Amino acid sequence: FPLAVRGSEGLYMLNGPPSFTESPAFQRDSGKNCKAVAFSKDGSLFAWCNGEKVNVVNVTRTGLLHSFDLPKTVCLEFSPRNNVLATWQAYATAKDGTAGVPNLQLHDLRTGKCLKSFVQKKMQNWCPCWADDESICARNVNNEVHFFENNNFNTIANKLHLQKVSDFVLSPGAQPTKVAVYVPGSKGAPSFVRLYQYPNFGGPQSALANKSFFKADKVTMLWNKKATAVLVVASTEVDKSGASYYGEQTLHYLAASGESAVVQLPKNGPIYDVAWSPSSVEFCAVYGFMPAKATVFNLKCDPVFDFGTGPRNAAYYSPHGHILVLAGFGNLRGQMEVWDVKNYKLISKPVAPDSTYLAWCPDGEHMVTATCAPRLRVSNGYKIWHYTGSVLHAHLVPSEQEMWQVLWQPFLDGVFPERAVRYQAVPGEPGRAEPRPAQAYRPPALRNKPVTSSKLHEDEPPQNMKPQLGGSDRPLSKTALKNQRKHEAKKAAKQEAKADAHQGPAQAKTPQNALQSTVPAMTTGDPELDKKIKNLKKKLKAIEQLKEQAAAGKQLEKNQVEKIQKEAALLKELEDLELGV
Repeated sequence: FPLAVRGSEGLYMLNGPPSFTESPAFQRDSGKNCKAVAFSKDGSLFAWCNGEKVNVVNVTRTGLLHSFDLPKTVCLEFSPRNNVLATWQAYATAKDGTAGVPNLQLHDLRTGKCLKSFVQKKMQNWCPCWADDESICARNVNNEVHFFENNNFNTIANKLHLQKVSDFVLSPGAQPTKVAVYVPGSKGAPSFVRLYQYPNFGGPQSALANKSFFKADKVTMLWNKKATAVLVVASTEVDKSGASYYGEQTLHYLAASGESAVVQLPKNGPIYDVAWSPSSVEFCAVYGFMPAKATVFNLKCDPVFDFGTGPRNAAYYSPHGHILVLAGFGNLRGQMEVWDVKNYKLISKPVAPDSTYLAWCPDGEHMVTATCAPRLRVSNGYKIWHYTGSVLHAHLVPSEQEMWQVLWQPFLDGVFPERAVRYQAVPGEPGRAEPRPAQAYRPPALRNKPVTSSKLHEDEPPQNMKPQLGGSDRPLSKTALKNQRKHEAKKAAKQEAKADAHQGPAQAKTPQNALQSTVPAMTTGDPELDKKIKNLKKKLKAIEQLKEQAAAGKQLEKNQVEKIQKEAALLKELEDLELGV
């Protein structure tokens, strides 16, 4: 399984473990202007633009398949079944101000002919999205999603038209294809994400699920592998409370079956990363002001395992989902934690300083970390690791050169079997000395004195959040204690209300009112949740008044009777929200 390396030294392929030699199957392109590379989904085809042409080769048979005269191409992508190559060049208008030429081309890889050209001004979301079997292809055009069928791009087979669709994502896997669409809020109306099943787009009633929310300038939508649910990270550019430089983020969950929920994150602060487990039944979120928390949640959005706090801002599941890497890159020092997900045991804690990129090898055993330009222009290079923490191969490019990208050749699922997790480190690259961690600066007056450890933050330890069978003497976390106190307060209030009811008929009228008056107004820490609770209490109060009017003999309207019938459901919803379900 080769690794493609692109930089100012040209483009070449490196054989992966165990040899780490340059692959003779791919002839090095020494041009210094290689702008884009792409592998097909099954890894059999490889395309690159060297500033003169876009070339497509068969990686296994080492032959040039096609060469397209598109020197300004900056983006490339293969369709899932290798029938089409999409290329994108920067859009440019003519000097006299007339419209530019179509800059998004779709090429038939069997004949080499151009199937269709489109005008696509923005680089963001430039590429059309295909269903995995290529029966459907979709692109966003003027706030509508246009659908084509069986790669016939001359006929629009279907359109999804809402107020203003700003983004969409097709579900992975087999038919039927589902579509998640995002419509930003305007004029006081909330933003929303809806799930549809292609081609049923007949208004809100035909949607599989719907979630609306305020506070969203942009969203990221992530389908799980089995296409049963979507995670939505909604972000605002600015945090109006001034608490965060990163704006504000919330995490929402939508299931194709219709359920939706806000994922309650126990620590305030940014959401750095969210990743689905390949098993599709769990996801990991990295969030909160530094040191950040990382938690695995199940499909009920209940925490399953909490990794405590640490210097991290990214999560990477292995292709088989049996190992999870938590890492701190970018403005953090490159510390990684490698966890066995089945047993929630820490395997290793390697450090890859100045890394800008990490990717799992398709075999689920190895990883590559890289320092790439333009993110960092010094110390460019890559390291190939075994997940037990050993560096098997490292390459540093000469100081006057830059490295722009590294990319593993992909393989289809099932090619590499899942292997048992090992904890013993495999032997690393011979003669390789591990870099010593940088020592903290000490002023001259303290240098000959004993070191006293002082930490700015006490890191929280990892803990299993699954309910323990047969009870446990383990101390509860802050969040668990808070929930326990809340539960006890509710219980006490209910008992007090019952006692009041038994004392005399005057108080026996409404236990709900008694409950409201005895429980102090609690805040959950989530303003959106507090607002919901307040609204529910308001509705319940109105229902109580209607019941009193009915008891006094007043004839109620039909809609008022319907309101009273909803009381049980509202009480259940209120209880769930207050317990943090």
